[in-house]
Amino acid sequence: MPSTMKEKGQYILAFGVIASMLVVTNFPVLVIFFFAVFAYLLLKMFSVAGRSETRDIFEFYLTANEILRDDDRRWFGFEIQEAIARGESISHRMNGTPPLVGFALGALYHKIGNHKMAVTCLSRVLESGASDEKAFLNPSPELRSYVRVLRKIEREPGDAPLTSAAVRALERGRKLRAKALLEESRAEVEKIAQAAPPEVAPSPQPQLKPVQSITEPAATNGHSHDAHDQVEERKSVTDDSHVVTAESREKNVERKRGAPKTKEEQFSNRKPITEVLHDIYDGNVR
Repeated sequence: MPSTMKEKGQYILAFGVIASMLVVTNFPVLVIFFFAVFAYLLLKMFSVAGRSETRDIFEFYLTANEILRDDDRRWFGFEIQEAIARGESISHRMNGTPPLVGFALGALYHKIGNHKMAVTCLSRVLESGASDEKAFLNPSPELRSYVRVLRKIEREPGDAPLTSAAVRALERGRKLRAKALLEESRAEVEKIAQAAPPEVAPSPQPQLKPVQSITEPAATNGHSHDAHDQVEERKSVTDDSHVVTAESREKNVERKRGAPKTKEEQFSNRKPITEVLHDIYDGNVR
């Protein structure tokens, strides 16, 4: 019997046993019928989701094979990015992603020059034992549906010739080119790491010695009194200089304002009395 018929037979048998137990316990038949319809809808919903996941995987194979194929077609960057985003979405959603999806992702990253992500994807496919198909012993429903469609395509390639050719090309590239792509990506990552400038360590800041304040208590040595005397002398000198400058400033201000002169300054330019009398008599004689 086909596997689909076996699964449906198992579901029908399990539901029949549960329904019979509920009828024996006098459970309403209408409620049992309602649960039967609800279970059927859930089964259809999960089966449709599984088929949609499988369809996304094979569409990703088709796009990745077209981009990675060596021909004269030129691809835009956003097209490759959209293909990578679809592959990443599949790997995050699906429990037990096929290793061929990881190889296609690594090859696409290598094509756009993202060697760091290429190393991550390709090393997971080539160097991890969990990525081998033989390690998948407990498959998820999505992986089981994918394998069922894959075997059908392999047995009857005429039903889906483009998908069959894409799967065979990717499998051949995984066998022949995966190690070379991984080594090239690792070499590029090391080259970028060596070309990066080294980080410069911050220079240590010089430590400043603490300055002792004048107001601090004097030390116990003999220089404390000398320091105090020097401070007093500086204060007296500054006070005298302030007094001198103040007096000179007041004199200058008084001179500018026209202050009255002293007696000595007023009579400093007058002639003696003898000269004055001599000048008078000489003038009268003439």
